[in-house]
Amino acid sequence: MNIKEIAKKLNLKTISTPPIESILNTDITTVYTGDLLSDVMGNAPEECIFVTIQAHKNTIAVATLKDCPAVIICNNRSIPDDMKEAAANENIMLYVTEKNQYTISGQLYELLDK
Repeated sequence: MNIKEIAKKLNLKTISTPPIESILNTDITTVYTGDLLSDVMGNAPEECIFVTIQAHKNTIAVATLKDCPAVIICNNRSIPDDMKEAAANENIMLYVTEKNQYTISGQLYELLDK
């Protein structure tokens, strides 16, 4: 399933402006949920969707290291401008959801485990 389909099915709010069409068509097979960025750096699989509550530009740096095409920020956290800019510069789709990490991770599991 590609990022565009995932975002639509989960009703994610797109923060990236403009959306990056080539990234939206990226197929996703796995997800990593974590808030401790060093853990994500050490354990997240390459090219996964990264789910977190860490709403700052260092999150984008970690996503870049792991070649994550998309980051989902949970709990409706506000996104600072420098994070938006970093995501745009690194061609990473950035989303926000009001759902918590447990809920969005479970929904992603259901979508991808078919």
